[in-house]
Amino acid sequence: MEGLTGVFFSVSLIALFLLAGQFLRVQVKLFQNIFLPASIIGGFLALALGPFLLDLLPDFIYTTWNQIPGILINYVFATLFLGVTIPGIKTLWTQGGSQLCLGAVAGAGQYFFGLLVTALLLVPLFGVPPIFGTILEIGFAGGHGTAAGMRQVFIDHGFPAGADLAQMSATVGILMAVVGGVFYINIAIRRGYCSQLDIKKGIAEYKKRGLINEPDRFSSSTATVASESIEPFAFHFAIASVAILIGWLLLLGVQNLHPALEAFPLFPLAMIGGMLVQVASIRLKISRFFDRLTFERILGFSLDMLVVAAIASIRLDLFLANFWPFIILMVVGVAWLFVCLIVLAPRMFPYNWLERGVTEYGMQTGVTAMGLLLLRLVDPQYKTDTAQSFGFKQMLYEPFFGGGLITATAPILVFNLGIWWSIIAAGLIIVFFMFLSWLNGWGQLKSRK
Repeated sequence: MEGLTGVFFSVSLIALFLLAGQFLRVQVKLFQNIFLPASIIGGFLALALGPFLLDLLPDFIYTTWNQIPGILINYVFATLFLGVTIPGIKTLWTQGGSQLCLGAVAGAGQYFFGLLVTALLLVPLFGVPPIFGTILEIGFAGGHGTAAGMRQVFIDHGFPAGADLAQMSATVGILMAVVGGVFYINIAIRRGYCSQLDIKKGIAEYKKRGLINEPDRFSSSTATVASESIEPFAFHFAIASVAILIGWLLLLGVQNLHPALEAFPLFPLAMIGGMLVQVASIRLKISRFFDRLTFERILGFSLDMLVVAAIASIRLDLFLANFWPFIILMVVGVAWLFVCLIVLAPRMFPYNWLERGVTEYGMQTGVTAMGLLLLRLVDPQYKTDTAQSFGFKQMLYEPFFGGGLITATAPILVFNLGIWWSIIAAGLIIVFFMFLSWLNGWGQLKSRK
């Protein structure tokens, strides 16, 4: 089956696996206790039916699924700042500066330690290329969509397996975000680190099952345009599409700057397109018709669908061929992020270190959605200012790390500058932001536990 009909059935199957994942989340206690997202469960179900295991689905399905994450990631990034009130730099720094400092240290650390272990161990022992070390941050903080969007970059720089391994890295990242995050949250509650939960309160049952009972339900969006004129969801989807088109125009300009940038991905520029659309809408006084919750529904839908497709289309043969270097890199990455959560967060956040730290841990291992999921577990009513601080930090952070410009260019820089200069650059970023944290009075040597 070819053409749009094949795409239609392929997308419908993704939705079916997503529902199957939600059904299993409701039925299986283990999935509830570790808060495993339905998209991850559904993705593994689809992977099991694929060509590397049971081989029950036709090839055209996997050909389509392989392309979907690289497309949908553009909607994820285009909607990041649409419908968001953009505060002044002073407000951003005052309320989000400490969060940014830890975030930059954690993000740059993924490159520093990932590239360091690659240079010292993985290249000489396993013969992997130097850009192998970049799949850590691309997969963890960037996620499945970012990994898919980087496919051409890896191909053009002699590492065609990079995108598939980065998608596997993203899968490991999300698993560690929910499993490691929930594990540490339970320890934190018992030790009294959490300001909003104690052992008696615990975590709400409906959050575990993933089904919201009637008393706890809430509105997920608000209509800002009349459906007699245009469907509100269609209106917001069109706005996000405009942001992507602006990003595409920017991409044409970037690709013409230098031959090394010909494989530069679209998604970070779609994010810039979204920022430009938001700024223009404020100037034109039409931003009042932008509903942030609707943009979040577009983002969430895109993220769920792309995660199922990304996991389902993972090349298990490439994963097995790079098993030991991949496992070593993942262990190094997870260890570093636990250091950030347990050691650095209590020293770099002036207050609410647990809430802020676990949110950052979730984002750095499993993208923004996982960070917010963990935050909702420890601060369900958003009584601390963590959500606002994290949001402000993301405005400064996302244009560079976690799928931003640094993430997009990291393999290019490692390929052209060499691995050791790249390690030095990442180390300087870590030192700079730790010094900045200390200079502003946020950082200290003694733990605030």
